[in-house]
Amino acid sequence: MAYEAARIEKKWQEKWQENNYFEPKNDYSLPKKYVLSMFPYPSGRIHMGHVRNYSIGDAIARYYRKKGFNVLHPIGFDSFGMPAENAAIKHGIHPKKWTYENIDYMKNELFSLGFSFSKKQMFATSDPLYTKFEQEIFIKMYEKGLIYTKEAEVNWCDYDKTVLANEQVEDGKCWRCGHDVIRKKMPGYYIKITAYAEELLQDLKKLEGKWPNQVLTMQENWIGKSIGLSFDFALDKNENIKAEKINVFTTRAETIYGVSYIALAPDHKIVNELISKRLLKQDIIDKIQNIQNQSPRQRQASKKEGYFLNLYAIHPLSQEKIPLWVANFVLGDYGSGAIMGVPAHDERDYEFAKEYNIAIKKVIEKDQSDQEYYFIKEGKLINSAEFSGLECDEGREKIISKIEELGIGKKITNFKIRDWGVSRQRYWGAPIPMIKCHSCGLVPQKIENLPITLPEDVVINGEGNPLDKHKEWKECICPKCGQQAQKESDTLDTFFESSWYFARFASDNSTWEKQAVSEKSVDYWMNVDEYIGGIEHAILHLLYARFFQKALRDLGYLKDSEPFERLLTQGMVTKDGFKMSKSKGNVVDPDYIIEKYGADSARLFILFAAPPAKELEWNDNALEGAFKFINRLYERAIKLQPASLEQIDHSKLSKDEKYARLKIYEALKKSFEVYEETFAFNTLIASCMEALNALSAINNEKILKEAFYIILNILEPIIPHVCFELSEYLFKCENFKILEIKEEVFIKDSFVIAISVNGKKRGEIEISSDTNKDEILILAKENVAKWIVDKELIKEIYIDKKLVNLVVK
Repeated sequence: MAYEAARIEKKWQEKWQENNYFEPKNDYSLPKKYVLSMFPYPSGRIHMGHVRNYSIGDAIARYYRKKGFNVLHPIGFDSFGMPAENAAIKHGIHPKKWTYENIDYMKNELFSLGFSFSKKQMFATSDPLYTKFEQEIFIKMYEKGLIYTKEAEVNWCDYDKTVLANEQVEDGKCWRCGHDVIRKKMPGYYIKITAYAEELLQDLKKLEGKWPNQVLTMQENWIGKSIGLSFDFALDKNENIKAEKINVFTTRAETIYGVSYIALAPDHKIVNELISKRLLKQDIIDKIQNIQNQSPRQRQASKKEGYFLNLYAIHPLSQEKIPLWVANFVLGDYGSGAIMGVPAHDERDYEFAKEYNIAIKKVIEKDQSDQEYYFIKEGKLINSAEFSGLECDEGREKIISKIEELGIGKKITNFKIRDWGVSRQRYWGAPIPMIKCHSCGLVPQKIENLPITLPEDVVINGEGNPLDKHKEWKECICPKCGQQAQKESDTLDTFFESSWYFARFASDNSTWEKQAVSEKSVDYWMNVDEYIGGIEHAILHLLYARFFQKALRDLGYLKDSEPFERLLTQGMVTKDGFKMSKSKGNVVDPDYIIEKYGADSARLFILFAAPPAKELEWNDNALEGAFKFINRLYERAIKLQPASLEQIDHSKLSKDEKYARLKIYEALKKSFEVYEETFAFNTLIASCMEALNALSAINNEKILKEAFYIILNILEPIIPHVCFELSEYLFKCENFKILEIKEEVFIKDSFVIAISVNGKKRGEIEISSDTNKDEILILAKENVAKWIVDKELIKEIYIDKKLVNLVVK
């Protein structure tokens, strides 16, 4: 009987749905496993990156389900966002219609691949019920002081007409559309993620060994904790400006006598005052304003650029005059937006000083031969008044104490991370549940009035936010005083939705209408045991989700401090050396693959082609190879007669039979390690291929049935349709009992020993396990007789079951 992928896959997908095979149980006494892949944006079709992500997660979920665990393996759709509005503008279709049609299509695609997602736990973040509790969370955060409003410079994407968080600007471009980002001053709502900066940093230690080191490092650097000295330089008298002093922050107070310039951020208040009063030349003003329009990342990635401001400050200890410069690498929202430049002992400061011919003052000496002194971080202080001769650490503390005694500074802790701006000027998003009242000011909507949903009768043409122009929707009653008021027209950043969806998945769906999360089920399921997604979310979604977990804990929704126990970051799928994308024209359609080869072939290929964390280069031949392997497996198994397993006397087997059984049990042993620890599915599949090859010379029915029972058991999470089909045919079962490892198969009847003469290999012998040392030495000498004849044998060295070395003269 030929392998018919379409028939077999349709049969089992229908059976799994009829039997609710993928649904988690309400029995909270069972051991649990929560396996979650980052949910997709409903852009229209799934791509091979989705197939890879969900194949990994599905293999893990199916394994633990088979092992008797209560498994939660949900899927949903991150369905608010700009692409829906862009589609509305381009194709004249309503964002809601476009989104939900795409969701329906993608759901069919996902289930056609046999992914074992729970249907009962499924939702989209644009569902009004999800919005209701998202808005409740927003209000609770606002009332706790975790959300506030301010006017500030923001990242503005003029193409998408919306604000972006710092984390959403990649190399000066919008993370979503790729267009240039500019800086713009606007009012908005901000989440005080900085209130959790220390805990976010410290809790990274809990994730060591469970999350990729690269992600932990990226988050640590983004949070950017630094302990140092904040102090003031008095400005040299200048009647043209109001400021009298400049505050700077440094982590290296010991280098204070090496300061030869002060660098201000392009948007520092002194710089803006100089520009507004036209105290700089017009060409300099133009250049500074050009830098101001760049994102922080653009500025820091560019060549060092700066301009002298014709101002000086007075050094607080030496009383020297220090020139003031504006520099593109100084960030206005980090510290005070001003740094002390010490070119002798900081590479960045050195590069700037060399570029603009600024003095370099050496204040640390390690030895007399120091040349590249800006690399010196430790040593004795020199040219530092009464602090000269002190080691750096001691000098740092004494200088800090001196500054504190003078009352012009203090030791503080700074963080690089900034508060998260969540206001977006667009239609297709969750409305921010705030009311603007002439009498009461800014007031949160009453919880019982939620959700605030979007009006559907809008015109989306790319010209501003349609909610701003919708008078009927915008007008409302103030929940505090009862007078006429207006709804906030900004909507929430979509990362707000994806920062708590995992807790919603973990809630009993019978409680979804009543509460954001249900305590009993969340306490059981959380935190996520295995989380799978792309490393590109390291300082976007993953950082926001960690913050949300802690904030929701403090608001009484959750108990855990971290949302994801283990994280697996899968590599990209590429073709012809480029990431698959429509713009590159190198997309491979999963629907076509399923139609031609079947879902199991797609799954097998995607898990065999590369380890999960590595980039996967698309290969049509390898896909064909996966299809052929499944055919071989099927054709060999279907020829066997259905029967139960029988006992096997391993000692009475032939050499080939013992070898085949060894390869089978090697694969079984590897399967536990792969499914539970390494997720190196490519190595496990290779082991199964070796085992099947070893069976090609075997006709022993007992061994073949045991072998197929084990191989199908191992491969079921990877290629479930064909494995369910064959297990039903051969063993009349759909769920395997996992066999125990039989150690007898690993005991070798014989082994090969290398024979060396004077350290050079000259031969080898295969001997039985019961051969003693004396017999081995005799056989060894016979094997290399021509190398030792007529020579004096000085020494015989034997390393058990590995080597004989004969030393001759």
